[in-house]
Parts: sequence; C-alpha cells; structure tokens
Amino acid sequence: MSIKVSQLTKVYGNQKAVNEISFEVNRGDILGFLGPNGAGKSTTMKIATGFLPPSEGVIEIEGLDVTKEPIDARKCIGYLPEHNPLYLDMYVHEYLSFIGELHGLRGSRLKERVKEMIVLCGLVVEQNKRISALSKGYRQRVGLAQALIHDPSVLILDEPTTGLDPNQLVEIRHLIKEISQNKTVILSTHIMQEVKALCTRVIIINKGEIVADDTVENLTGGQYVLRIEFQGAISTEALESFGAVRSLGDGLYEINHDGKQELRPQLFELAKANDWVILSMQQQEKDLEQVFRNLTQET
Repeated sequence: MSIKVSQLTKVYGNQKAVNEISFEVNRGDILGFLGPNGAGKSTTMKIATGFLPPSEGVIEIEGLDVTKEPIDARKCIGYLPEHNPLYLDMYVHEYLSFIGELHGLRGSRLKERVKEMIVLCGLVVEQNKRISALSKGYRQRVGLAQALIHDPSVLILDEPTTGLDPNQLVEIRHLIKEISQNKTVILSTHIMQEVKALCTRVIIINKGEIVADDTVENLTGGQYVLRIEFQGAISTEALESFGAVRSLGDGLYEINHDGKQELRPQLFELAKANDWVILSMQQQEKDLEQVFRNLTQET
C-alpha cells in the first residue's frame, strides 16, 4: 500500500485531536477524508506530510516512516494545504521553477516539468502573470501544479475547491481526476458531490475517531430516510418501531430504515390513532450527506 496509518494519536494539552486511528490506502485510490470542523482531518494530514509530529502511532508513506525518515518520505508527497501558500509577487512560471528547484530539479529536467505542469494544470495563458493577478480558481491550479512538480506518488489535498465558483469547481474536479490515474490521493472536502464524483473510498472521522470506512455505494446503498412533519411536537417512542428516529425540531422528524416495508400507510394509521396531524411526508434513498450527518451530528 502507498499509505499506512497505524494507531495514530495527536494530543494537544488535555484534548485528543486524533485518537488511535488506523487505515491504509492503495496506489490508484482516491480517498475522501471527511469530517466536521475540528474532527481531526487537517491534523491527520499535517502529520502525514511531516508538518506535525504524532503523539503516538506511525504513518508510513511508500514504506517510509514519516517521523523517522522525514526527508525521503516527503519526496513521495505532493501537498496542497487548505490555505494555499503562494508567493503572490512571483509570476506563475517563476514560482513553479522556484518550487522545482527546492525539490532538487535542475536544468532541462526542471524546464520540462514546469512546462508539463503548466499544460496539465491549464496555466498556459496565465503562466506569465503575477500570481496576485489570478482568480481563485487559477491560484488553486498553481497550488496543484506546485504539489505535482516533483512527480510525487502520493497527493494530499486539503479542501482544494474551497471558495471556487461552480465552473471552477468542475474544472478543478476534472483536473484532480486526471492527475490521480497513477497516484494515491487523499482528498479532504465538505462537498459531498465532489466525493461522489471523485472518490473510490470514504473515511468519515468524528471527534478524532473513524466512524465509517467504505465505498460511497456501500455507505448509501439500500438505506432510506423518511422525513415526516407533524403539526407540533409528538412523542417519538411510537415512531421508533419503524427505524432510527431523529428529531429536527418544530415537529419535523427523520426515520432511517432499510426500505423493506412501505412505512407511509402505517404512519398514517398511527397518526390517526393518536390524533396527530401530518403536514408532509417524503421518502428518499439515503445519500452521502445524510450518512455524514447521521454519523457526526449530535442528537
């Protein structure tokens, strides 16, 4: 495998940001790494890239221990952090050449890689502009180009589409898919459509612990959510025989179930017997956003 995380823990004072998590990622996988703010996503990614030391546990990149062999491990990694750290006064071509030199590229090899990245990341028209003059979308393209300049086998992207408009989002999504064909990618994002479009596998982390690790299809398939709104609050005990119930407030409830039975006629009968007034009822197959909410939202 390209990435192996074993019993990883990170403690800040009395708080465990990451609590003994373990997972592996194989070459060619695009892993969606999801979780609410403060769940431990960015901490895990910063440890994987060598920016933070772990309190306990091990991360191996291509068989190299990030803590014990940091230089060699980092050579295998391309990293785009959440806040894209660009030198705004530099020109695009100049900046990529500078980053390439930092990775040890010289002469014709450096020129070749800069040219390849400019073409791959769609920066041909912008290459002679200052980075400060670029749009958010093109700055993200420059960030991806710098992460790829040394041809790493592992690509770690933390919120790469934050702040992009819909057109820019589609362009960056297409670019990530193209460059990931022969690399291992960890992608952190809050955009569920992005995960469904790109990722071969999903890990959801909450309060520093992994609460789900599977494909999108397995996480969402065969599960349904019925949303029912009553006129005023009711006792949820009677609803719990139909599935897992969550109150959303103001008389609105969600019932998660396996779809083996049609619940709506039974709910109408239940409401009639208890003099409850149903204002609306809607059932749909559970999507990734609902799975995420169920696993990370406190009831």
